[in-house]
Amino acid sequence: VQLQASGGGLVQPGGSLRLSCAASGPIISINDMGWYRQAPGKQRELVASITSGGSANYADSVRGRFTISRDNAKRTIYLQMSSLKPEDTAVYYCTADIKSGVFQRRQHWGQGTLVTVSS
Repeated sequence: VQLQASGGGLVQPGGSLRLSCAASGPIISINDMGWYRQAPGKQRELVASITSGGSANYADSVRGRFTISRDNAKRTIYLQMSSLKPEDTAVYYCTADIKSGVFQRRQHWGQGTLVTVSS
């Protein structure tokens, strides 16, 4: 099972960016999916998560600016980021709770994609 994240880059303050993360491999079902981020010198923190039914949860710091969504048919989640601030600069990691076998279920992580917000 692999999670492939994409969409990071350099954006000016106030700008927008959309991250994507696709799951592939022997997957029976995907439960919660989400995005974490880790800024230099800081701990990894939850940005947003979404259940298989589409219920979303956001960190206070991004609520109202970021939107998480998922396409279950494509096994993909998205993070639409708007009104970006320099403090949003971080490596963003996608994660998913995946069942890949009768007795195999665990949390998987993507490789991370760098988002830099700077003028």
